[in-house]
Amino acid sequence: MDMLSIRQQDARTLLIYHRWDVDHLFEVYVEKGKEFMFAQAGVSVDEYHDSDSPVSAVVMCEICIDDVPSDEATRMDCGHCFCNSCWTQHFLVKVNEGQSKRIRCMAHKCNSICDETVVITLLGRRHPDMAEKYERFLLESYIDDNKKVKWCPSTPHCGNAIRAEGDDLCEVECSCGEQFCFNCLSEAHSPCSCLMWELWQHEHQDEVESDNWIIIHTKPCPKCHKPVEKNGGCNWVGCICGQPFCWLCGGATGLQHTNYSIAGHDCGHYKEPEKTVDHEKRDLYRYKHYYNRYKAHKHSFKFESKLKGSIQEKIPIFEKKHSQRNKYQLGDYSWVNNGLSRLLRSRCILSYSYAFAFYMFGDDLFKEEMLEAEREIKQNLFEDQQQQLEANVERLAEILPEAFKSLQYGKVMKRRMQIITLSTVIDDLCKKMYECIENDLLESVNLGSIHIIAPYKSKGIERAS
Repeated sequence: MDMLSIRQQDARTLLIYHRWDVDHLFEVYVEKGKEFMFAQAGVSVDEYHDSDSPVSAVVMCEICIDDVPSDEATRMDCGHCFCNSCWTQHFLVKVNEGQSKRIRCMAHKCNSICDETVVITLLGRRHPDMAEKYERFLLESYIDDNKKVKWCPSTPHCGNAIRAEGDDLCEVECSCGEQFCFNCLSEAHSPCSCLMWELWQHEHQDEVESDNWIIIHTKPCPKCHKPVEKNGGCNWVGCICGQPFCWLCGGATGLQHTNYSIAGHDCGHYKEPEKTVDHEKRDLYRYKHYYNRYKAHKHSFKFESKLKGSIQEKIPIFEKKHSQRNKYQLGDYSWVNNGLSRLLRSRCILSYSYAFAFYMFGDDLFKEEMLEAEREIKQNLFEDQQQQLEANVERLAEILPEAFKSLQYGKVMKRRMQIITLSTVIDDLCKKMYECIENDLLESVNLGSIHIIAPYKSKGIERAS
């Protein structure tokens, strides 16, 4: 408002059009000029003035073609004037359609955005609930249309929104405790890219129920391989792709058939399965390999989350028992909290690293970008780092519960140094894994920067203030 010397409603219209990106707004202003920027966003540069024109007592509304008193008609900044009844109905329809952030003038080919104060005033007279809804839409536009601000995806919703300062490709923690990817609003999933995580969720969502139903009720089309359900009739089945096949054996057939037989087709004799079956089994085995390890680390994370609470409960008991001699040697117990945070964070990273590896070294995304020999070298490099991290995380998971198990001073002091050392080693291994993924794996195949991952942070996912 101050920099452009404009009204609040015009400033809001500009910001909504540019999705609240002030830098982009001023780039357009500098490069194209104020007049172009205003016209593009639907802001009338020069308000309509009719003070020198004689005021008519009656105005004809071009929408309903009725003559109405001038005090029952409203003229927008663009100069178009219609009766208040038509304006109100227009606003009501737009609010109900969810288009209330940018309600355009009713005039043909007019790009001007209606003055929000007029919308609120006219709606408020007959539909106060719609006026409130409109105002709420305007307010929430700062979140809904702003790539730097996102609603927390917690369920039930905590009511918080978070603004990211700097790079919006990051992982954040809401003050309610929900951790999520700021880019796609899914759970925090690095080192997976958002596309990888979307594919992975689709891969195993309702896996058991869906697979069982499909196995029992459908057969794969021999041409397009999509599942086909038989809802009656004979054993000759047609897929939507146009391929006919036999329901009993799943083999492709011709079109000629009767209720009892299919021309040129006999599946009564046993035949050895084709090689494609082996290929499908291999794909299933490969998926299970990565999925089982992903789930194992997820399970460990849940167990160790409960462990965190039990350890923190023991600290005050230990303090009281050894209050005199541990005052200067153990300090504030930050080493315990750091160790627990490092364990939980690295558990998450390990679980998602298996989803990452499934797509990085499979045929779904990068088959054409890597030669088989190159793929094998990179996979060995990644798996070596993954196994090193895994071994140290398991060691930390073993030592942390033992530290306060007996509440003996000597054992706690011994474990203290081990936990501090392991926390540092795990932090370094996580950094190296992310560097390997970004520089050695994704950089050579990441055409168009589709697979960008949230950066690793030693302090963990940043909590919003």
